[in-house]
Amino acid sequence: MPPPNQLCLDLVIFLLVFSLSSLSTSAIIPKANVSLSIPSSQLVENLCNDKAIQNRRFCLKALSTPEVIAAMDTTQLGTLIMKLGAANAKATLNVYNEIIKKLGFPQALKALNCCVEAYKYVILSFEMVSSELVEDPQTSNYDVAVIGPEIANCEKELINAKVQAHRLLAGNRFMKYYVSMGYEITSTLELENPNEY
Repeated sequence: MPPPNQLCLDLVIFLLVFSLSSLSTSAIIPKANVSLSIPSSQLVENLCNDKAIQNRRFCLKALSTPEVIAAMDTTQLGTLIMKLGAANAKATLNVYNEIIKKLGFPQALKALNCCVEAYKYVILSFEMVSSELVEDPQTSNYDVAVIGPEIANCEKELINAKVQAHRLLAGNRFMKYYVSMGYEITSTLELENPNEY
């Protein structure tokens, strides 16, 4: 059994993070409202029905905006997915930064700072991929694929530091969904436009 002061520290960290995590999660949950009366495009349906997509419902909800539904081809859809992924990563990064400002325990700060760095990388990667889609689908596919381990490392650090916050866990989970959508759309583009190197 851990010493009493360690239990107190863990309890204080949990309570602080829990109180911060009860704030609105709208920044990291897709803002699109899904209604059965809003038809999705065939591109969106095909993507979200793919077996590689981790959460079909999330995919349909995240990609139900008029701009996405109006996408005319896989490249446009891919660009929009990367923009949504980057926006989601920025919102989640803001949550991490907000919690760091209010938390003063070194054990948790190390994990949270690791996640901040991961999300900075994720944002840059999604932004870079959206510019690579047309010219080099193979590279963009790889660049999306390497985002996943960054998020996994962030989660591992949070678990090791015993940081439990609904908003952080949700942000990480949603990021995994965006990565699966990004990976699938870049895989599709790679098949449509094979590199001839």
